[in-house]
Amino acid sequence: MDPFSDSTPSLLLYGAVTVTAISVYLWLRKRSERAHALAQQASERLGLNEPPSLHPVVDPHRCIGSGGCTRACPEGALGVVGGKAVLVNPVACIGHGACQAACPVEAISLVFGTERRGVDIPSVSPSFESNVPGLFIAGELGGMGLIRKAAEQGRQAIEAIRRRQAGSAELDVLIVGAGPAGISAGLSALEHRLRYRLIEQEEALGGAVYHYPRHKIAMTAPVKLALVGQVRMHDVEKEKLLAFWHDVVRRTGLQIAFDERMEGIERQGETFIVSTNRGRHHARSVLLAIGRRGSPRKLGVAGEETTKVVYRLVDAEQYRGQAVLVVGGGDSAVEAAVALSEQPGTQVTLSYRSAAFSRIKERNRQRLQEQSAAGRLQVALDSEVERIDATEVWLRSAGISKALPNDAVIVCAGGVMPTALLQQVGIEFATKYGTG
Repeated sequence: MDPFSDSTPSLLLYGAVTVTAISVYLWLRKRSERAHALAQQASERLGLNEPPSLHPVVDPHRCIGSGGCTRACPEGALGVVGGKAVLVNPVACIGHGACQAACPVEAISLVFGTERRGVDIPSVSPSFESNVPGLFIAGELGGMGLIRKAAEQGRQAIEAIRRRQAGSAELDVLIVGAGPAGISAGLSALEHRLRYRLIEQEEALGGAVYHYPRHKIAMTAPVKLALVGQVRMHDVEKEKLLAFWHDVVRRTGLQIAFDERMEGIERQGETFIVSTNRGRHHARSVLLAIGRRGSPRKLGVAGEETTKVVYRLVDAEQYRGQAVLVVGGGDSAVEAAVALSEQPGTQVTLSYRSAAFSRIKERNRQRLQEQSAAGRLQVALDSEVERIDATEVWLRSAGISKALPNDAVIVCAGGVMPTALLQQVGIEFATKYGTG
């Protein structure tokens, strides 16, 4: 009798199961790649192929197409096409670096800029001091958008600042910006009993994270904070992270001067004089922990200085029953207009100076079309604001001016980086074209 005859049916069964499993896997992978390829083509067709900030670049020679990076990306920015990982939805990338950590073969680098669009990054030393002695840069402005690393840069910058020779200025350090780098730096300054002041131009802490869309994954790796210790958070949503920071500020007594905007820096001897909308501060060292959003970009028209003009939407419900003009053509403007249009009795007009919304997410495009078709908001393309009056706003389009009833104006036109201001004090910049 053949000793293997009894095992033959089992081997055939195992073989059939294996072949079936492999076939299903290959079918699912092919379907996934086809969907990713379509997403990539859609992004290119709509002109949405320029990542806005820090983003991954994949080395095709190292990439094995495992898909680990795509599964780790909650925004759906990455996909596998042709057996290699690629950015299929670049504008969705927020640069938290989860993809880099998930890659099993270290095929992903995080960079600023692209071959076509350069990004100016200030030159800093390993201790995050710029070429101007005593002026330090940490976080996103210095080229680091990852929360974990930005916080570590803020902590290390304060370590370098405390080693500097003490001066006669009123402050040992002025920290500009209450994002991850600024909060971490403030905690370190508090721990080392430095005379510090932490200012933030917004009315809330969080920096760039505060402006993330709702429920965005904001932190995916542990971070070390002075006075707090090691904070272990994985795949944490924006809202939970902001709540954690608020609790840290409350428990440690960290002092933050909100709604204080830096307007100028000058150096007198060994002291920096920082001018803000609240006054002038003398500091031995300055740490710039600001993001790359900069100050809100303004329209530069008559009436813009009135209190009914704001530069971001905080609560759509407060505009219920009002006539509101939203200005801008990006995702933030579209999201604001749609949110306002969902409020009972609110009349919403969205003004954009171009002929089409070429850089918004597909989901926002669909919601905008739905609300516009339902008559809940009006879209005014190829239009610009001429002036803002107490009860009206004037738009100009095709050479014709038209007055609209108006109670509030929300400008979502991006930010202006203080590059010129920083260059005046002597900070040198290097332009990055898709490099780290």
